[in-house]
Amino acid sequence: MLERRPVFPGVIEMNHQAGWRIGCNVYLVYDDRDWALIDIGYEESVDEIIEMIRQMDFPLSQCRALVATHADVDHIQGLAKAKSILKAPVLAHPQAVESLETGDKIKTFAEIAAQNVHMEMPVVKIDRTVVDGDLIEIGSRKLEVWHTPGHTDSQLAFRLDNLLLSGDNIYRDGSVGAIDAHHGSDIPAFIKSLERIAKSDVEWLLPSHGPIFRKDDRLLDKTINRVKSYLTLADFGTCASHWPLIEEWDRELAEGRLPTGKPQPAV
Repeated sequence: MLERRPVFPGVIEMNHQAGWRIGCNVYLVYDDRDWALIDIGYEESVDEIIEMIRQMDFPLSQCRALVATHADVDHIQGLAKAKSILKAPVLAHPQAVESLETGDKIKTFAEIAAQNVHMEMPVVKIDRTVVDGDLIEIGSRKLEVWHTPGHTDSQLAFRLDNLLLSGDNIYRDGSVGAIDAHHGSDIPAFIKSLERIAKSDVEWLLPSHGPIFRKDDRLLDKTINRVKSYLTLADFGTCASHWPLIEEWDRELAEGRLPTGKPQPAV
């Protein structure tokens, strides 16, 4: 038997429980004998995670849901295997369904040929879609679903009292989930999601990677301002709304301006 090490009442983070980093943060939310998992990580970690759950004396038959925060491979590659073992329903946002049910390797980041990333993406049937405002019941506990797009179009967060299981929205160092057009990143939506978190009265953020941390308004403000700057920079390609430098270049070309700032003389 393993002694349970909850990070908050009714919440166990599986890396913290193990004492080493297995993969992405996997949250076990429980009430008495009922429990659910928020994310599962890579397929290779499923057996280890489920064995820990069994040793903590959670009945495997009492898993009420396997919930995907979003459809990135490092969060959900193991969903199909976990579902086959636990016989539990898989929940995800509607915009994650196609990627998960078809095993889309590009949108899930399972295939990044330029970086020699070639991973399997097992297909999994989604049993229930959840949208903003829905409640996921685990015994008497209720997770309130927040749709927080930006990192991906399907990114979800889950509020439990003064806690927010915040997905890949923001981490303790102020960085945010990767912004990439291939998996549905949207910078204006990301800003709105971060602003929603900043304006909320949650006290703790439980991210999908790295340590749990107390909500810090100054950190959020700094991050929001940085992400706003991405709207008009080329750093994130087609995710930017426009690139003012190119507009300046157009004007300079039309004016015949040289690098010195002087108009180019006619020859």
